[in-house]
Parts: sequence; C-alpha cells; structure tokens
Amino acid sequence: MGRTSDAKAKILTAAGTLLEQRGYSALGVAEICKAAGVPKGSFYYFFESKETLALAVIDAHWAAERHDWERILHGDGDPLLRLRELLEATEEGQRAGQGSYGAVLGCMFGNLSLEMSNQADAIRLRLQEIFEAEVDMVDAVITEAREHGELTLTDTREAARSVVAQLEGQVLFAKLYNNPARLHSLWQSCLALLGAGDQTALSAAA
Repeated sequence: MGRTSDAKAKILTAAGTLLEQRGYSALGVAEICKAAGVPKGSFYYFFESKETLALAVIDAHWAAERHDWERILHGDGDPLLRLRELLEATEEGQRAGQGSYGAVLGCMFGNLSLEMSNQADAIRLRLQEIFEAEVDMVDAVITEAREHGELTLTDTREAARSVVAQLEGQVLFAKLYNNPARLHSLWQSCLALLGAGDQTALSAAA
C-alpha cells in the first residue's frame, strides 16, 4: 500500500530528482507518483498540494546542503581556505550532477528563485530564508578572516552577500553552458570581491 512512511520517502526522493531536472511548473502530481511508484492517493495522504510537497523537498535539500556547508565552513584551518573549499565542493557537485544526469543541473534554490519568485509566496519566502542562512555562514567566515588580519573590509555582511551572489551566478552560467568549468574562476573572483590583495599563497594552496 502507498500510505506508509516508505511511500512518503519515495515521493520526496522522486520529487527532489524531478524538481532539479524539470523545475516546478512543468511537473505534475501524476508524474511524481509514477516516478515514485506509488498511487496518486498516497500523494494527497501526505501532502495537501504540489506546493506543500515542493516546500518539503526544499527543506530536505537544504538540510543536506546545510550539513555540507557547516562541515566545511566550521572546520579547522585558515578561514579563507575553508571558503575556497566550499567553492570547490560546489564545482565538484555540479560535475557529479552532469555525470549522473548528462547535464549541469544548477542550484535547486537558484532555479526555483528564477521560476517561482512571482508565483508562490510560501516558496519565495522559504528561499529567502535559505539564502539569508547561507549569507550568515559566509559572513562568519569572512569576519573570522578579518579578525586574523587577512581582510580589511568593514561591511562583512554585504561582502558575504556578494560572495553568495557570485556563487549563484557562476552556477547559473555553468547550467546555461552545461559546463561546470565555468565555476573554476570562483575563487579568484571571490578574492577580488573581498579585496583580499596579494593572496598568492592562498591561491596556490591545495
């Protein structure tokens, strides 16, 4: 039967994959249920609407992504090198997606922001919260780097917002050109945004 916790997990997994590949608007409940291998009635047992499901998928995706961001950014070592590791992990993730699906999928949150910003307030507001949380994490690392004397900027919050925007923009280009190598310049671009000056050692570090 479909009305089991296993059915809910199957729906979330299938919807997550389809949402990344197809977006929200072109995706139907019947298609999600077919991909999940569950009857349509199971969908409405667990979710009131497609929007409710999309919010659940977004939350699940963010939980996994946040875990990765925190693992990298809260690690040991130089704060700017931790930031670089995050950027490189993003590029590697897009390469993995291209290898699995034959195309660069981009960022689910960025894709949905472009598609849904004027259509569903609940989704738009949730995406705002996620991007603000990303900015918070990057801000903490930039502040730490400033305290270590590696940066001299004063507005760390705006600097962090610029880094996240640069990251999202480069991921968008990687998706548009189906080329994850578009992300390879992220580190140098972010150093320039942060006014890091002569960071030869950081640029050369593994």
